[in-house]
Amino acid sequence: MDSPSSPALDNAPTLARRFAEFAHGLQLEQVPAEVSLRARHLMLDAIGCAMASRGEVFADRFAGAVRDLSGPAASGEAAAIGFAQRLPMRDAALLNGMLMHGLDYDDTHMAGIVHLTVSVLPTLLAVAARRKSSGAALVAAYVAAMEVGTRIASVARGGFHRQGFHPTGLVGAFASALAAGRLMELSVDGLARAQGVALSMASGSLQFLEDGAWTKRVHPGWAAQAGITAATFAAHDIPAPQAAYEGRYGLFNLYLGAQRDGVDPESSAEGLGGGSMARWELLNVAVKPFAICHFSHAAADAAIAVHRSGTDPARIKSVEVLMPAGTMPVVSEPIAAKRRPQSDYEAKFSVPYAVASGLLRGRLGLRELLPAAFGDAEAVSLMDRIHCVADPASTFPQHYTGEIVVTLDDGRQIRHREAINRGHAERPLRNEDVRDKFIDNATLYFSETHAHAVCESVLALDRAESIATLDGLLGQAP
Repeated sequence: MDSPSSPALDNAPTLARRFAEFAHGLQLEQVPAEVSLRARHLMLDAIGCAMASRGEVFADRFAGAVRDLSGPAASGEAAAIGFAQRLPMRDAALLNGMLMHGLDYDDTHMAGIVHLTVSVLPTLLAVAARRKSSGAALVAAYVAAMEVGTRIASVARGGFHRQGFHPTGLVGAFASALAAGRLMELSVDGLARAQGVALSMASGSLQFLEDGAWTKRVHPGWAAQAGITAATFAAHDIPAPQAAYEGRYGLFNLYLGAQRDGVDPESSAEGLGGGSMARWELLNVAVKPFAICHFSHAAADAAIAVHRSGTDPARIKSVEVLMPAGTMPVVSEPIAAKRRPQSDYEAKFSVPYAVASGLLRGRLGLRELLPAAFGDAEAVSLMDRIHCVADPASTFPQHYTGEIVVTLDDGRQIRHREAINRGHAERPLRNEDVRDKFIDNATLYFSETHAHAVCESVLALDRAESIATLDGLLGQAP
């Protein structure tokens, strides 16, 4: 039963109810053209990341596991990106989420420190394929889920990470439940129930940071299938907790623990409502220029800038990296392990390697995340001379700042600071840049003709009577 202080008993609407009302009522015509266009580019970026994952070992291994879960008699309802074999709805969402997030090249909402497109979009593609939804319905559901999810994550102010949880898995389950429920045409009550059910399904541990395990890749796909499950249970009138967020054992109290002080759950719903909103958080979602943890991007760009200035790496005596204190446990600690990445995933979460690659090569692309690159003797030697310190001037989490101070063998110092990380809403990658990134990613394993067909289909979703064309394109093997 609800405690005496529960919002359900004092007749105030719960956060789940308020989010449900917003998600139920939002119409695509209310969404500013700029927001709708950016939404489709964010979708395009995620799909491109999935297509670039197709040739990776993890893609085939996860696909094999998911096919085992589906079973030999399973009906193929939805496309698995880059695979000819279709999968049941939830299994398609699970695999597509893992593919979109697998390279860690997908977008990030900066204040929320959360990857939401890669849970919300797989949810919508799978549900829309079964229900034969229109493209406009998919775009509207995506915008609604993203606006709610980003606000929920932002309220925590990095607390989920400090407590050891990955908000992509936690918040992604709630956002996906709203996305699925919207396409399933649930009532406001049903959407509120779906969030209550999702509370028992939200998960995601940061333990993968200790050894470069693959489990982080699972989080958005798991959130997607959890959201579909939660919405389906809600459609069948399964009773669920009402105060999913602010309750005694709701999201914020349960998952923030000692990090709960100063967090105001109610602020997550501020300014949320229809097309008259003054702030669209979707425009604050950053597209990644590098396939590494977003926390390392500014330091990598700073290192690349120093390389381009003509600095000779052989003359570098030491490098000091100034970075936000809140990011250090993720990408610079323990320093000994971060200086010796043993896998591409460990390299993606190593500031010493990001800086070393930037200083040595002036780049940090997918090829620089191969074992031959992060195991290179020159890179290993330089990583031993890289030291990370907390930056007292950082504006994190508003910006993921980065600065390097390079000391040369003659005592001279070269300093470069990136106060606003590239890709941030204040320094965004343009839609044209996103399309270029998509083509680069999509053509790693697919033809240019196929890549352009996918691009055109995604960008025209707001006018598509169904997603059948896109679904068919996505379900093609290289």
